[in-house]
Amino acid sequence: MTFSIAAHQDGRFGIAATSSSPAVAARVIHLRDAVGAVTSQNVTDPRLGPALLDALASGASPDAALAEVLKDRPDTEYRQLTVVDASGEAATFSGRLTLGVHGEATAPHCAAAGNMLAGPDIPGILCEAFTDAEGELEERLLTALAAGLAAGGEAGPVYSAGLSTVSAAGWRDTDLRVDWQDDPIDALGRLLDVWLPQRDDYVRRGLEPAASPGYGVPGDDR
Repeated sequence: MTFSIAAHQDGRFGIAATSSSPAVAARVIHLRDAVGAVTSQNVTDPRLGPALLDALASGASPDAALAEVLKDRPDTEYRQLTVVDASGEAATFSGRLTLGVHGEATAPHCAAAGNMLAGPDIPGILCEAFTDAEGELEERLLTALAAGLAAGGEAGPVYSAGLSTVSAAGWRDTDLRVDWQDDPIDALGRLLDVWLPQRDDYVRRGLEPAASPGYGVPGDDR
């Protein structure tokens, strides 16, 4: 039903995810400045994302955070999780009732997981593509997601996708979603092409409005 990748690059954290179900990014993506990136998927419990980020913030490693949060918690056999911290260490968890063909993988600074996949190797392909890619964190995440799809992706078609990052500004500096479309990863790429050249200007507008650049649209007289 979902495959995703969480990653760290130069102090930034990001996640890209896609699914056959609608609005996948609304449930799966969890990010926190200077702390980490967490995905919570399969039969999704979004409450696990903040709990894992709290554990990382308290000093736990990704493996220890998973052990702490999952200990004595009900229904963990349905959950699939990935965790990446500020050192680039990564860990994954897939409960025994994870749906269909599933898999997970880690590499330095990234972790990927998926369920109801065309093959169990898809998460490893995501991590390999991210590791080999160059450019901004967003570009590398999108490259990884596209590589997973090209390798077979889910057993069926995907319809939603999302890509988000944090960079210590206090909010998500990139937060893009395609909630229902026949080719959501391609649509996400086109959104990113529009957004990425403007990203830093929007951050500056939030932090330094008096010094920020104009919008270059009708009605903007700066």
